[in-house]
Amino acid sequence: MAVENREWYLACYAPHGVPNFNHLKLRTVSLSLEPHSIPDGHVAIETLLLSIDPYLRTTFTGPHNLDGLYFPQFQLNEVIRGVGIGRVKVSKDSKYKEGDIVLVFGDLPFAEYSVISSTNIFTKIDAASDGISLPDYLSCLGVPGFAAWVSIEVLGKAKEGSNVFISAASGGVGMIAGQLAKLRGCRVIGTTGSDEKVKLMKEEFGYDDGFNYNKEADFDAALSKYFPDGIDVYVDNVGGKMLEAVLNHVNKHARIPLCGMISQYNKVWTERDGVRNLLNMVGKEVRMEGFMIGSHFNRFDDFAKEMKKYIKEGKVKAKHKINIGIESVLDSLNSLFTSSNVGKVIIQFNAQ
Repeated sequence: MAVENREWYLACYAPHGVPNFNHLKLRTVSLSLEPHSIPDGHVAIETLLLSIDPYLRTTFTGPHNLDGLYFPQFQLNEVIRGVGIGRVKVSKDSKYKEGDIVLVFGDLPFAEYSVISSTNIFTKIDAASDGISLPDYLSCLGVPGFAAWVSIEVLGKAKEGSNVFISAASGGVGMIAGQLAKLRGCRVIGTTGSDEKVKLMKEEFGYDDGFNYNKEADFDAALSKYFPDGIDVYVDNVGGKMLEAVLNHVNKHARIPLCGMISQYNKVWTERDGVRNLLNMVGKEVRMEGFMIGSHFNRFDDFAKEMKKYIKEGKVKAKHKINIGIESVLDSLNSLFTSSNVGKVIIQFNAQ
């Protein structure tokens, strides 16, 4: 059996600005799903859901961009890949059978069907017995949830009474990080790009308070208002001017997990905002640490056990923006860089 398979590929590097249809293109190719065409140790996957995450933007900048030192770049004409959930159609690995639902971290092609090494499968999912929805495996239990947990638990070491500040607070990571901090007894303030989102993070995600950064002409003054006793933990998802302002308000031994810097992703490095007050870290002995979730996979089981418990008890929830069809990938990615997006962006394929 052969299928007409649609897939997204990198046609042209995008060193700056928002990627468009000149950079990422959708094409149709024929793909055989006959068992004899599947190599041993591989499975044929029918994609059900794709996770759209901000880090993807940094993989299209090109091999000469300094981001390439940290984020492997896709090659021209290469099918882009990311995190997603699929259904096994054909298996040449005894650990998997037709119909299994599997989670793939980072190596699932953005295509309707694909043939991948079974070593790229992170885990099988039994959503029915778990009582957890498939989208939650890409939000609370996926990259955003794990990044939030590493930020709060591992690097931030948030504890009862800590003053916690979270940027991009209504996004995929921020909404979960805030809830995890509240569960640890912290006072949690967030910032986001609209009054509607501020209301959402307070009413649905339990933030103590927050502000719309688009209405604040002076971030330093805003932080003086919301953190009269200083900041103990700052989960940074945006970088730039917000990070600079935070460094004027940190307490002694504050911790700053650098989860992402979405305000800078569409700029070449020479155009990005610098941080002028790093000296504040010295006298207050602040720890600022960037991280990639792959370096913390040894803690994933601890995270998953805790998060599943919270989900089932209704203590952590996520808001999903689910777009339908593979053709929506580019628009979904670009929505992450506007104030219109709320929550975790997911592509649901028609197969779902």
